Amino acid sequence: MILLHKIKLYGLILFCGLLLCQLPVAGQNRDISYMTSGGKLNPLQAIMDIRHYTITLTIDPEQQAIKGNVVVTLNLSKPTDTLLLDLVHLLLVEKIKVNNSPVAFTQKDDKIYITGKTAFKQGQQKIQIIYGGMPPVAIRPPWDGGFTWTKDINGNPWIVINCQAEGGKLYFPCKDHPSDEPNEGVDINITVPANLVVAGPGLLQKVITKKGMKTFYWKTNYTISNYCVLFNIGKYKVVRDSYTTINNNKVPIEYYVLEVDTAHARKVIETRIRDSKILEKYFGEYPWVKEKIGIAEVPNPGMEHQTMITFQNKFEYQKIGGQDYSANLFHEFAHEWWANKVTNKDWAHMWIQEGIATYAEALCMLELGGEDAYNEIINRHKRSVKNKKAMVLGEEVTEEETYSGGDIYTKGSFFMHSLRYVISDDIFFPTLKKLATDPAYTYDNFVTTTDVEQLFSKASGKNLKPFFDFYLRTTDVLDLTIKETGYHKYQIKINNYFMDLPFEVSMDNTTQKMIIPKDGITVTANTPPMVDARGYYLKKVMIQ
Repeated sequence: MILLHKIKLYGLILFCGLLLCQLPVAGQNRDISYMTSGGKLNPLQAIMDIRHYTITLTIDPEQQAIKGNVVVTLNLSKPTDTLLLDLVHLLLVEKIKVNNSPVAFTQKDDKIYITGKTAFKQGQQKIQIIYGGMPPVAIRPPWDGGFTWTKDINGNPWIVINCQAEGGKLYFPCKDHPSDEPNEGVDINITVPANLVVAGPGLLQKVITKKGMKTFYWKTNYTISNYCVLFNIGKYKVVRDSYTTINNNKVPIEYYVLEVDTAHARKVIETRIRDSKILEKYFGEYPWVKEKIGIAEVPNPGMEHQTMITFQNKFEYQKIGGQDYSANLFHEFAHEWWANKVTNKDWAHMWIQEGIATYAEALCMLELGGEDAYNEIINRHKRSVKNKKAMVLGEEVTEEETYSGGDIYTKGSFFMHSLRYVISDDIFFPTLKKLATDPAYTYDNFVTTTDVEQLFSKASGKNLKPFFDFYLRTTDVLDLTIKETGYHKYQIKINNYFMDLPFEVSMDNTTQKMIIPKDGITVTANTPPMVDARGYYLKKVMIQ
């Protein structure tokens, strides 16, 4: 998603005894427009390896409030006097225990500083935090993070969370940095009024009804990104099916659709099954075969929440090759491979997730509508490139810095198209699948731009670093000149040359693929040749 602006909220609250009363607090700052995720990792958090979260909350739709506790299990690589977690200042902590012993703490600047009577030892620490309050409200979800408290057409509460931009700290204490995920998964236990249903990640373990409330116990054993640790609530009906993967594993499909929209459920599921086959063809087996293929209907554009992607397009489809297609439904599902399975180590490398997920849309066009449909969407991606700033800005940058340019989607996709041309299909597609399936790049491991470059360089036998650097770390485009040097003689030269590249050169009704070296090439033609007429590169051409 492209971050357009941040949330601005104004008001005052006091959390007292886990919401036993609410009174205004003088000076309480409700503005979180500054908030973003990632950036330079705090040294206090660099020594923390998050292993597991258990989130236990009661949701009050009328008060738009949450209360409960979170247990954070982590390993310390060395002793420390202070444990540091992130939590938005609007949610107030009442009590903290570390390894069952009460400890002192301070909340400041959306952080929780935890100190004990003695230093915390190297090894496992279990932190229990009791807290609550009124979480930020999303103004324009999913781009502006927070809770959406709305109602469906029949007046039932409909509650949605989005927190990619600002991180999971918008509603639970956590280590908010993309370089660390809970390797042993997450348990999410959510209590709501008994007429509502909670959709969450992983598998539903049980539902307990007590005193007009229901508690839904969700569990995932997979690693999961911080911003995917969340849930959605509504008057949902669960429509079920199953999918047999490319490796012959049977995976349940669960669509959490509003009761008023159940007539649309079957088509959404059928589309999901077809799209699964397309994605598996190029990227390997569906990543979460031990859990589910999940979809939750929400009132805002969708998100890639692991095993429970969200979806909203008013059930409208476009025709591609005579088949129904939803870009929202497909793109978020592609993220199950590119974001959730293959995860960037830092927001600096988000083009990998967003760019390849966007390129996956082009591959879907190829499958549904053939080369013409593929070329049409690729050209659309090319035309939308703004080149206001480089896609890779360095290391340890924030989500806002990376997203604000927007090119990580379409320029990222077009870069993959260019790379495909440079190294050829017989190398490109197997290597792309290797990136999506090799344990070195998936699940517990993270990737960077350098990892991707080195993988493709090794597979192609070419040093592709100059190509990656030019397109990803600058806003330059290829600068070519076609210069008449004699009778029917033309020199084709790359003025900002960085490596030998293949080009289609069209002249006298023929097209040849030629390598243009540093000094250029000279061709013989009756009229000035055309270079890269089909547009495999971002470029400008001048005829002299």
